[in-house]
Amino acid sequence: MSREFHPDLEPGAYAMLLWLDDVGSARMTEMAAFFGIGKPTVSRQLQLMEKLDLITREVDENDRRAQRLMLTENGATLVHRAREARRAHYKVTLADWPDDDLDRFAELLTRLNESLSRPTN
Repeated sequence: MSREFHPDLEPGAYAMLLWLDDVGSARMTEMAAFFGIGKPTVSRQLQLMEKLDLITREVDENDRRAQRLMLTENGATLVHRAREARRAHYKVTLADWPDDDLDRFAELLTRLNESLSRPTN
């Protein structure tokens, strides 16, 4: 999905953009902790996203030494467009599935997402 979103993005960058869209804004350290990756890796991804006008940085009001990351208007538009395209694709792909299968799939997908959203130790 990241390559379709933008050909220069690495696979993890798309997930970072989706996460930023969900949380609104975050510090780089929060992002690194959520994804379980090092700050240098996150920093490299963020620099490219910033260069592509997908994210911006603002001073954190709670700690003037820190910065908060958020999607730019362009970044939010592209993320929302990509999410809508993905939903449309799934709608077509799953159109002939029986309702019972869709209900079970939704239940299992919810369970998976809840498991994935828990911090790893």
